[in-house]
Amino acid sequence: MIVALRVLLGVGVAILFASILYAAMSADFLASFAQIGAMPWGLVSLIDLYLGFAVLAVLIALVEPPLKAVGWVVALFILGNVVGAAWFAWRLPTLVAAFRR
Repeated sequence: MIVALRVLLGVGVAILFASILYAAMSADFLASFAQIGAMPWGLVSLIDLYLGFAVLAVLIALVEPPLKAVGWVVALFILGNVVGAAWFAWRLPTLVAAFRR
């Protein structure tokens, strides 16, 4: 089960990373970000996205040593859920073991 979840997360990371590369080559980031933020549901989506980052950042900070946690959290807020999914896939066995206690 853990292996299947890690593989699924890895596939998600690859798809999201490819999507990020495509978007980076196809559109201006700041202009696109401004358009999304100007729409009511776009703004809600951005708030939701960054709230999710903050929640995951807390989990990362609880699991990782402080210096590693800072690196992961900074990367998460810059690069997004591609980092979160990679971290989650990497730490899944540790998290499962902790939740089973």
